[in-house]
Amino acid sequence: MTIESHEVTVELLEAFADAWNRHDVDDLMSFMTDDCVFESSGGEDFCGTRYEGAEAVRKGYSKSWENFPDAQWNNAHHFVRGDRGVSEWTFTGTNVDGKRSEVAGCDIFTVRDGKILVKNSYRKNRPLI
Repeated sequence: MTIESHEVTVELLEAFADAWNRHDVDDLMSFMTDDCVFESSGGEDFCGTRYEGAEAVRKGYSKSWENFPDAQWNNAHHFVRGDRGVSEWTFTGTNVDGKRSEVAGCDIFTVRDGKILVKNSYRKNRPLI
């Protein structure tokens, strides 16, 4: 569900979060600019693994469900200011080895012309159980 607006809104962030919990990468990409960037919460780089461009971001998003097939981002709270938005959430999921994760996290967004240009993701680091 794409929100028709030229600015970031709480409704846009809510719809984006809903698409994550449905594991709907096509819907997620409908919120993104063609030159979008996803900075994941993990990886070797200073900013986590950085995916640039729509095709790379699509692949990066899909890795979330490859690593945690039942991944969910619940208890979401969103706020916006100008062209920036923040979503806070609780991540839960079971990895492919059967170990569980439950951690707090957030995404910081930069929006351009009503679409997400940058999704910068942060997640607490906690041992899997």
